[in-house]
Amino acid sequence: MVSVAGLEVLTVGRISIDLYCGELGAGWRESKTFSKAVGGSPTNVAIAAARLGRRAALYTKVGDDPFGEVALGELRDFGVDVSYAGVQPGALTPLAFAVLDPPEDPPLLFRREPPVPDFQLHPDEVEPGVVREVPILWVSGGALADDPCRSTVQGMLATRARHRHTILDLDYRESFWSSREEASTVIGATVASATVAVGNREECSVAVGTGDPSRAATELLDRGVELAIVKLGGDGVLVADAAGQRTVPPAPIDVLCGLGAGDAFGGALCHGLLSGWPAERVVAFANAAGAIVASRLLCSQAMPFEHEVREVAGEGSPA
Repeated sequence: MVSVAGLEVLTVGRISIDLYCGELGAGWRESKTFSKAVGGSPTNVAIAAARLGRRAALYTKVGDDPFGEVALGELRDFGVDVSYAGVQPGALTPLAFAVLDPPEDPPLLFRREPPVPDFQLHPDEVEPGVVREVPILWVSGGALADDPCRSTVQGMLATRARHRHTILDLDYRESFWSSREEASTVIGATVASATVAVGNREECSVAVGTGDPSRAATELLDRGVELAIVKLGGDGVLVADAAGQRTVPPAPIDVLCGLGAGDAFGGALCHGLLSGWPAERVVAFANAAGAIVASRLLCSQAMPFEHEVREVAGEGSPA
């Protein structure tokens, strides 16, 4: 198993095999070729952190099928520890299909047949000491959509007791939930267990009832979050903490595929927090990582190395 001393980032939530259309601008009918890669937001965040030199593990489950074997194999190849990535008997590994129309915000089609393996997370599968002491625990809002995963994650957060850094990705996928109201209630309540919250306007609207960036950031801070990050797309990122609110501009890039940019942002956010950088530098670095992935195809395989991010961010070599 992973030792507490060695692990830096533990992400929790969904995994899939992503299938991307290779033709830009092709819709579902016109698409002819698809490329496969392991995916899922918390999966990609762990991969992104590993690419940046961090010791990352993923807590999830795949199905006992060939795609599950592919997913675990790719995680190992990326350097992600799979000690907490299990296999759920009788389940099929989820699939996610994407077409690049429009490329900046490609539509996704999920195939998640019950029992969905990454929802079959049970208490005590991760040692309490790891939950409490890992420097970063990253929880995806999608992991709260169904039990037993929801209850397990809530138990992990209670065990962690808001230890720094507990990051809640407000990640909202409508098809995972019985209703938007349920998502608002559950994700909104979970904010009280986080020290960092990250989401776009829509995800903030689900979590705290407003998509206005400034008001959403204020609401997140009022619920006890130390660092609120509201992603504004082409307008950059709003950062809010005890020092106030400020906007970090986006990194200029020609977008090929918008999928995975937020996950690269997440992995780079973890790297910056672990490095002890000021919030503005953390977010500028994360913006650059997200921009790089937006200029590439395939989420996991597109995750950048540190020297690539530093070049786009205008930074020099690591100190």
